Amino acid sequence: MNPARDSWPARGIEIELVGARLAADPSGALWWPEEKILVVADLHFEKGSHFALAGQLLPPYDTAATLARLAQAIARYAPKTVIALGDSFHDGEGPGRLAAEDRAQLAALQRGRDWIWIAGNHDPEVNGVGGSTFAMLAVGPITLRHEPQPADEAEIAGHLHPVARVRARGSSVRRRCFVSDGRRMVMPAFGAFTGGLNVRHPAFDLVFKARAFAAHMLGNDRLYSFPGARCLADEAA
Repeated sequence: MNPARDSWPARGIEIELVGARLAADPSGALWWPEEKILVVADLHFEKGSHFALAGQLLPPYDTAATLARLAQAIARYAPKTVIALGDSFHDGEGPGRLAAEDRAQLAALQRGRDWIWIAGNHDPEVNGVGGSTFAMLAVGPITLRHEPQPADEAEIAGHLHPVARVRARGSSVRRRCFVSDGRRMVMPAFGAFTGGLNVRHPAFDLVFKARAFAAHMLGNDRLYSFPGARCLADEAA
């Protein structure tokens, strides 16, 4: 037995959600120790190849980079189950465009554990790459889904790609973040080529009332937590 895997992770910070103790990791993954579940959101595999088909040439390394970061998180926590919260592929044809080495890497990560794809708006079904696809999944009192819902139920969702901007030590910092009010959580996008939506955007008002949330911003090796009232709108271009 590896004692490090059975203790509270030193890297992450604890976020309590309706009694569940969750660890937000600086990588953007979420670890649920009691259930041995690792959650990631918005991987957007094959986004680069999607844009290449439209003539917009991006470096074709986004899937490999995202898989490498995911492999590190899986090695760190050794989960029994991995849940990907939708938009795991940038489009429905993405699984068919996986390079052979990326397909092999994904299969290796799935080996020996349950792997669940939650349906997203970009990928309502994920076929041909192992695992099982669900529209949503309830674990205890918490529903895991792709898109946060206006209803006031305990949930973990993705879709919005939250980022927060704060002023600290005289400068402005903008980073991906976890957003939570103790009952609901929106996770940061995990994919290498994903952008972000500022937590001050009205879309978040449908999830969190009166900005009564905390933003847990991703750093290189730790997270930085700020109340919603400290978060700033993006500056005009």
